Amino acid sequence: MKLGKTGIETPQNAFGALPIQRVDDSAAVKILRKAYEGGMTYFDTARGYSDSEHKVGLAFKGMRDKIFIATKSPAVTAENFEKDLETSLRELGTDYIDVYQFHNLPFCPKPGEENGLYDAMQRAKDQGKVRHIGITNHRLSVAKEAAESGLYETLQFPFSYLSTDKDMEIVNICKNNGVGFVAMKALAGGLITDSEAAYAFIAQFDNVLPIWGIQKETELDEWLSYMDRPPVMNDRIRELIEKDRAQLSGEFCRGCGYCMPCPVGIEINNCARMSLMLRRAPSSAWLNETWQKNMAQIENCLHCGSCASKCPYGLDTPSLLEKNLEDYRKVLAGEVQV
Repeated sequence: MKLGKTGIETPQNAFGALPIQRVDDSAAVKILRKAYEGGMTYFDTARGYSDSEHKVGLAFKGMRDKIFIATKSPAVTAENFEKDLETSLRELGTDYIDVYQFHNLPFCPKPGEENGLYDAMQRAKDQGKVRHIGITNHRLSVAKEAAESGLYETLQFPFSYLSTDKDMEIVNICKNNGVGFVAMKALAGGLITDSEAAYAFIAQFDNVLPIWGIQKETELDEWLSYMDRPPVMNDRIRELIEKDRAQLSGEFCRGCGYCMPCPVGIEINNCARMSLMLRRAPSSAWLNETWQKNMAQIENCLHCGSCASKCPYGLDTPSLLEKNLEDYRKVLAGEVQV
């Protein structure tokens, strides 16, 4: 597929490198190299993913021209942006980044602003350190503004078969404007459990590049198997999607984590969707002593509004936490079967 007007051509099956921060260097290098050997050429990481950039750099040393690297900076000042860029270049072992992205800022950077962010990005592109200017976001309003602005060559935004019509509108705006659309959260933070269905849905959109978060070799093998035998939409998948949409319509936590940290230590991004995880990804591990303690922390909620104010989906997070705690305790007591 072609990624908008960037000139980047890559299989519609890309590598999300956030999870490799959880494995050691040798395991990460093995997974990343196997991904390339299996046909993947687009690798997405970020300055904020601890040592993910370092591992990507190790994996592709001496073969920079064979792959595309996308990374991100969460900086809100030009000075910090430039520091992040230099750090990313050093960690990745490269002198240029294919797609450099503003990372989930609460606004859409533009030329001439006091913060100097977009101007710093443009200077980096003029210097050859950045080849294409991108932006990532979870906020519908910011994503729409970026897609319509003519300032960005790529937009990375959550997109899956659980997305709303308003999300779909963003995909169409990007297509009409030649903006490459990179789909994060294509498994809805783990709520979508059928990879064939997730892949077949995304494959319907020729301008959408999904990045699958990969940590284990078994996960990678599953996605690589679709290189030669890509799943296509069929009656089974359509039925599954309709069932999932019916079950997950309305308000639910996507697990993005932008509500964190909580001042009293509630692990919001998991606790606020515990009910769904118990039913969609059943595991006795969710009911162990550690998770019982984590869920009990909800009782200490200050109702300060911090999490709700930071939620890009506008959820009433405190109420959602309370509902999940109530349901969790019913499951523990055997009043509800999962």
